Amino acid sequence: MAKEKKINPQTAQNEHGASMEKLVSLCKRRGFVYQSSEIYGGLNGAWDYGPLGIALKKNIQEIWWREMTQKHDNIVGLDAAVMMHPRVWEASGHVENFSDPLVDCKSCKTRFRADNLDPEALTAKKCPQCGGELTEPRQFNLMFKTHQGPVDEGEDGLVYLRPETAQGIFVNFKNVVDTSRVSIPFGIAQTGKAFRNEITTKNFIFRTCEFEQMEMQFFVKPGTDPEWLAYWKEERMRYYTDSLGILASRLRFHQHAKDELAHYAADAYDIEYQYPFGWQELEGVHDRTDFDLRRHGEYCGKEINYLDPETNERYIPYIIETSAGLTRSVLIALMDAYEEQNIGRDKDGKDDIRTVLHFHPNVAPLTVAVFPLVKKDGLDELAKEIHNELKMEFNSFYDQSGAIGRRYRRMDEIGTPYCVTVDSNTKENGHVTLRFRDSMQQISVHKQDLITRIRQENRIYKRN
Repeated sequence: MAKEKKINPQTAQNEHGASMEKLVSLCKRRGFVYQSSEIYGGLNGAWDYGPLGIALKKNIQEIWWREMTQKHDNIVGLDAAVMMHPRVWEASGHVENFSDPLVDCKSCKTRFRADNLDPEALTAKKCPQCGGELTEPRQFNLMFKTHQGPVDEGEDGLVYLRPETAQGIFVNFKNVVDTSRVSIPFGIAQTGKAFRNEITTKNFIFRTCEFEQMEMQFFVKPGTDPEWLAYWKEERMRYYTDSLGILASRLRFHQHAKDELAHYAADAYDIEYQYPFGWQELEGVHDRTDFDLRRHGEYCGKEINYLDPETNERYIPYIIETSAGLTRSVLIALMDAYEEQNIGRDKDGKDDIRTVLHFHPNVAPLTVAVFPLVKKDGLDELAKEIHNELKMEFNSFYDQSGAIGRRYRRMDEIGTPYCVTVDSNTKENGHVTLRFRDSMQQISVHKQDLITRIRQENRIYKRN
């Protein structure tokens, strides 16, 4: 029987030619993502976001915040501290349960997550890297520890960097209820940094030690949780396809089996994305029951419950969680948008490959680029005037260097949906050329109509 060929997760490509290797190269070359501390050799599992990367990340974050708060009258926001009382993590179960099985190679000293190794290699205790002997698996807690105040290292002053943002919401449940005009069902949304001391970081920004989450915890009356779980499953999938423009064919739900469920969950689904290295989690939509509020009530010695103003009934709410990774959302926005197109032959007779990022206009780091056809006859000054008007509403970029075709290609590669070219006609009749990234179609538009036209195109945009 023929041996199955192993897939290299870095060079494996999707149907549009995207691979992790190509994506990492583009991100470095165009200023999306850099290796952290690169001039010192880099730090494993840590990445810095460049000018285009931070714009992309901020756009996604703002779309999520608008979707989860502005569009829902019964969802409010919160920004909790990164460091919390250590008892928080005892109550949540993180001190006891937040761990992965770890094995070490006695020869090359490499560490692996035991549950990610080939079962045969694990049984044989054989290192997949050098063939050396592996240790027995042991549990490794993923929380970063630090110490607060002028104390020696030890248990005194011990605090953790939060491994998730959800607990900050749960411990503030009573504060929000007491100070806001909210009534069940209602949600609390939060974005922010989280930290996990991962055994293995891999696949670029897919799994890192420092990342950002976008979480919303929705509090409901016990017994209504299944219907709200179904509601938020549908809402969250729609967000990815409609608001971020992600291809529906690359998204799916995975329901957790009973042996996969977290200790707090009654039911759980992951929204998974089809990366070149396989289907992996993007967001969790979970029924957390009343576990979190009940446990925090037990550990802090105070009642954490809700008094229904209509029925005068007091109960501990159930929680439907939507927990998305902002960092992973950036990755799928890049991966999903990437395409290599053969658009003919170049002057040397070779295939002319156009690399383009099909970002939804809401997501794109730059919405529009403005070019003077030539740097003379006052066209550059006129182009700058148009750019200054556009940038009051859109992320606009001005470029006057190089051939116009090369300028178009640069904008295609970073995903700019529209390009505006100013030429002699603009001086004569006020018309500019508006070019569309996806189709490369060019139309004539009066400069006074540009903002209205771009607004309209953004509203009706649909990925081909």
